[in-house]
Amino acid sequence: MSAQVFDDRQCELGEGPLWHPERQQLFWFDILGKKLLSRIDDQPLEWEFDEYVSAAGWIDRDNLLIASETQLFQFNLDTGEETYVCGLEVEDKGTRSNDGRADPQGGFWIGMMGKAGEKRPGAIYRYFRGELRKIFDKIAIPNAISFAPDGTLAYFTSSPDRRIMTTRLDSDGWPVGESSLFVDLRAQGYVPDGAVVAADGTVWNARWGSFSVARHAADGTEMETFAIPGQNSTCPAFGGPDLKTLFCTTALEHLTDEQRATIPGNGMTYSVQTDTVGQAEHRVIL
Repeated sequence: MSAQVFDDRQCELGEGPLWHPERQQLFWFDILGKKLLSRIDDQPLEWEFDEYVSAAGWIDRDNLLIASETQLFQFNLDTGEETYVCGLEVEDKGTRSNDGRADPQGGFWIGMMGKAGEKRPGAIYRYFRGELRKIFDKIAIPNAISFAPDGTLAYFTSSPDRRIMTTRLDSDGWPVGESSLFVDLRAQGYVPDGAVVAADGTVWNARWGSFSVARHAADGTEMETFAIPGQNSTCPAFGGPDLKTLFCTTALEHLTDEQRATIPGNGMTYSVQTDTVGQAEHRVIL
């Protein structure tokens, strides 16, 4: 099961892949390029914005909820119309959104971090039925936001800590109790980036700087690793007609000129055919 190039456009910071279950179409972002990207067969598509954009959930066939550096907004894919939903750390000019995903209850989780990736306090917020609430703070670079199929567990990480955490959720999807350790990667030296949970409860985590996505059992045990040609693998997502295709974005960010020149696959978006069925991405309920 080797990775194939899905899209050869090189992203400075590819992130936030989302398989839209109604459109049967992959969307993803180049955060630093301020772009939303997609493709239909051989036709590449992209939309440009005035500020950093990083993650999305789907509202209906034509509309996405997109997180930017200052807001959540509804975006119509056919008309390009933007509709303000709520602000995100509007008073702090030094932050932007990062990893995000919709949960099984219809909420949307989004991480905020320093624009330069500095080790300053970041946070994870949840938007649910009109309410935006900060649910975790002191998260330097929020990543790996993903959810167990039954909606009772969420996963997340502060990437520099090199530990993926898990937290229990109540019936409305809000965290309850203390978070606990899911996977500790400090001894191996891996940096956890984005993650997605398959229908069987396994957690698939992109590892920044390691050319790979690792699959973990529900107890955290590493089961297998998939090679990704881009050095900085950033975030996986399941899609395709049978939800067995694993997509993964990558990034050029922080690579040297030599690395950029000698590894032409850096920054591209990849697909891997797997034997595992993913979860259909959950609809955001505004």
